[in-house]
Amino acid sequence: MNTDRQCGNHIVSIRITLLIFSFIHLNLGLFILFVVETCIVISLVYQLQQEAPHPRRLTCTCEVDNRPKYYGREYHGMISREEADQLLSQAEGSYLIRESQRQPGTYTLALRFGNQTRNFRLYHDGKHFVGEKRFESIHDLVTDGLITLYIETKAAEYIAKMTINPIYEHVGYTTLNQEPTLKKHLPHSPEAPDGPAPAKDDCNTEERLTSLVRRATLRENDLAPKYEKVHNFKVHTFRGPHWCEYCANFMWGLIAQGVKCADCGLNVHKQCSKVVPNDCQPDLRHVKKVYSCDLTTLVKAHNTKRPMVVDMCIQEIEARGLQSEGLYRISGFSELIEDVKLSFDRDGEKADISSNVYEDINIITGALKLYFRELPIPIITYDAYPRFIETAKIADPEKRLESLHEALKLLPPAHCETLRYLMAHLKRVTQCEKENLMSSENLGIVFGPTLMRAPELDAMTALNDIRYQRLVVETLITNEDVLF
Repeated sequence: MNTDRQCGNHIVSIRITLLIFSFIHLNLGLFILFVVETCIVISLVYQLQQEAPHPRRLTCTCEVDNRPKYYGREYHGMISREEADQLLSQAEGSYLIRESQRQPGTYTLALRFGNQTRNFRLYHDGKHFVGEKRFESIHDLVTDGLITLYIETKAAEYIAKMTINPIYEHVGYTTLNQEPTLKKHLPHSPEAPDGPAPAKDDCNTEERLTSLVRRATLRENDLAPKYEKVHNFKVHTFRGPHWCEYCANFMWGLIAQGVKCADCGLNVHKQCSKVVPNDCQPDLRHVKKVYSCDLTTLVKAHNTKRPMVVDMCIQEIEARGLQSEGLYRISGFSELIEDVKLSFDRDGEKADISSNVYEDINIITGALKLYFRELPIPIITYDAYPRFIETAKIADPEKRLESLHEALKLLPPAHCETLRYLMAHLKRVTQCEKENLMSSENLGIVFGPTLMRAPELDAMTALNDIRYQRLVVETLITNEDVLF
């Protein structure tokens, strides 16, 4: 126990040292006060975890019929709450499992804590659980439960205040992942020659002109996108003592002490995850795929306006394939399309899709369509899907166009921007219709089911929606310049 506490105190001091470097821009007096308070609270909660009652299995001394194979001698069969309470009254942390008398076939974990017996509905799906956390053994489940109950009892005020004064804005993830400012994208102006300073009015005029010139010289891809993205939190087990990157407080528990964002690596309490801003900045160390990756996650990880797959494929198609007969309708060899996919997943924007490697342009069009089909959330999202289908059912062309314009506002910004870029490309495809024989109607047939997928509809309804999917894409292509 003493060794564990010494280890905890050592880790606390390391944590404080890191905080000092992160907080150098804050008022020194307030910062020192914060560090002292954080040190005391973290040390206290870590010690509380070590002091929590230890589990004491109360074994059944007699043979019990029909005992589930995943329970051991802690199983006491069908006994009442009163009997369980009497058996557990001797020791804090003692526990047993019983079958419910009211609902035979269901099981209850009876646990002694705080001089009273607490009963929890117990489940098993290969692992044991009473809530979200899964455990390999009943012993681990009870250990974690006792730690949580003990800390919630002894440090209730600390837990209540966890999300009130977060340090999320100042340390850790946010500070290290701030988006580059516009200045980083502006061209450097030459140094001013020596001479008299210009008049005040001349300065204002010069500033306005400089601003206009700078804005004119900014290329489309130079503007860093500012798409909002929610964190992709998953329950996580941390090795050794860990601290929340939102509130800087201790994360307690035997396993699954908190949650970790699978895209950016942010570690926070489960309670804190509910108030963390939607500012996930995915890290390429975590985002290792291109295909089958959430679209917003991919563009934020690569700091682009659109997925590089879309940009690179469309640029290649427009460079050498706009007049190819049956463009997008004729399929390329599936093995080679799969090879393009693997190339993007492996090499990202360095993937070589030139004619030297893939002479048949239908392989590139196939790879682009495959990318859209494998998106976990389609370009036209599941949430927006019903609105787009209802729009396609409007008979009046002007009203349909107006409704479609409103429906586009339901799409996440990255989805809307990608759809805009794709529709502009498909519009250019239709301008070569005499050569490629691909009209907006033909492209609607190809891309309707690719860009829109029905959210869990029955087969008949999904089949009926196909004509409306075609009409949506056809209208988007025809009116691309108006809608976007």
